[in-house]
Amino acid sequence: MTHTILLTNGTLVTPEGIIEKGEMFIENGLIQEIGTSIKRQADQQIDAHGGYVLPGFIDMHIHGASGADVMDATEEALKTMADVLPREGTTSFLATSMTQAPEAIEAALKNAAAFTTSEGQAHMIGVHLEGPFVSPKRAGAQPIEHICPPDAEQFDAWQQAAEGKIRMVTLAPEEPNGLSFIQKLAAEGIVASMGHTDATIAQMEEAAQAGAVQATHLYNQMSPFHHREPGAIGGALLIDDIYAEVIADFIHSHPKAVELAYRVKGADRLILITDAMRAKGLEPGEYDLGGQPVHVTEADARLSDGTLAGSILTMEHAVKNVVRTLGIGPLEVAKISSGNAARQLGLTKKGSLSAGNDADVVILDKEWTVMHTICGGVIGYERNGEL
Repeated sequence: MTHTILLTNGTLVTPEGIIEKGEMFIENGLIQEIGTSIKRQADQQIDAHGGYVLPGFIDMHIHGASGADVMDATEEALKTMADVLPREGTTSFLATSMTQAPEAIEAALKNAAAFTTSEGQAHMIGVHLEGPFVSPKRAGAQPIEHICPPDAEQFDAWQQAAEGKIRMVTLAPEEPNGLSFIQKLAAEGIVASMGHTDATIAQMEEAAQAGAVQATHLYNQMSPFHHREPGAIGGALLIDDIYAEVIADFIHSHPKAVELAYRVKGADRLILITDAMRAKGLEPGEYDLGGQPVHVTEADARLSDGTLAGSILTMEHAVKNVVRTLGIGPLEVAKISSGNAARQLGLTKKGSLSAGNDADVVILDKEWTVMHTICGGVIGYERNGEL
């Protein structure tokens, strides 16, 4: 059945620039027309009241939300995530696994393979395999007993279980077989992201030459910058072709560290992520991540030894934080919250507001609060209606 939406009076952020008092016509899940005086009748009309209209946020790195976790390996867990993410403006996400026993990872991957997004939900566009191919020296909240070197045969088995849905892998390039594994991922069109790594800058450069294209949660669980050995952080910042994920909760990284990353990488190479765990959106208390107890306050989530264990950040708050701190505008926000992630993942129909693209849209007021989220041409969240 045909379903149409006419969006009016928006500050539309498009690849060609900003359209003031812009309009958008959506039909059958696609953006059909963008302009300033669209003469079409629609089933629904949304007045943006001058607010920013951006491509829906894409979260490449999220473990859970509202009590659900990807490693629960249940349909209900992924459904919960897909249901609640539009509240923060997210219209697409990579279901992110973590280091666990091989059979637990396989169960999560089979579950992801079987999951189908419903109308109005955030679209699960694939899987981000975070671990177990990481460095035990930079484990963070990844259970060290299950960490292992990159293993092409194991990966192929997991990719088969996932029915090809693994779109991104976080790994430590300095581990045995690291470079050949990166070459394999690159050849298969999978994002190889360097993270939980103790690499030197020379090893980071070798990894980039082999086909690594991203750095996982910049600054966190990486060999630090030193003026005699710039380490993984130096490599992530200085290698031009490397995109850098940033958790902009100002707990994982100081605001000035985020500013440094923005100044060096620019709006074209920075990607906002949440790295959120199941406690996002819930009350402070005791939760778990990968079978480990996690203490969650109103600010952060930590293991018993104080190690940060993911975040409780929303994409909406990440955007508010960087806008306030960096002084950037809607064109830059659209890139770091959506466009860059879409480019990395080869999503040609997402990440920008253009005729013919998927109708994944977020409308924010001038304080950057999410007012409406449209997922695939269906309203998935309405602030006043609390869908």
